[in-house]
Amino acid sequence: MTAMHPLTPRPKRLLLLSLLPNAWVETVGRRGGQNLYLSFDDGPHPAHTGPLLELLAAHGVLATFFLVGEQVERHPEVARRIFDAGHTLGNHSYSHPVFDSLSLERQIEEIDRTDALLCAIDGRPVHPFRPPRGVLPPAMVMHFLRQRRRIAYWSYDSLDYSRRPASELIEVAKRHPPRAGDILLMHDDSAISMQVLEAMIPQWKRDGFGFEALPAESVR
Repeated sequence: MTAMHPLTPRPKRLLLLSLLPNAWVETVGRRGGQNLYLSFDDGPHPAHTGPLLELLAAHGVLATFFLVGEQVERHPEVARRIFDAGHTLGNHSYSHPVFDSLSLERQIEEIDRTDALLCAIDGRPVHPFRPPRGVLPPAMVMHFLRQRRRIAYWSYDSLDYSRRPASELIEVAKRHPPRAGDILLMHDDSAISMQVLEAMIPQWKRDGFGFEALPAESVR
């Protein structure tokens, strides 16, 4: 019987990506201070994003929401609510495809189409971009370098997409606490991230952490 690998918020892939310049692939937030950077992918969601926003507001926490363009078109009022609450809007592609199965031209179309949708909300022509599923096709990375635009990644994986119960993920977070500057990967398309944060935001505050959104500007 094969032993299961222990859950860890810092798999080897993240350790390798952290060796790249942060101006190319952003894996940590602003240097200095004691801040954590919560980020949420795959929204906006009509059922789950609203309660999550209420939880963040109750704790005075700002975060970054990497939105899928199709979801913004379906639920523009939820996307507007995220922005009105003071959070940063990020680009998570238009249709959340398997990115490395697309040509570079199609990848750029996915990004530009979502930037335009987000611009209608926050007035910014360019947004932090996080590739679907964290896939980094080499041609896309080179395109971003030529555009002097960084790719928004993360350094701490909450594992909230793993279909594990929130209680198990809370234990992982306690066993492997985040470090200052960590960008935490989470999702707002289920209730799991909210259940984890209900327990962990108070704990992280007791540990001396503050919370910031990632900078809205993503061009160097």
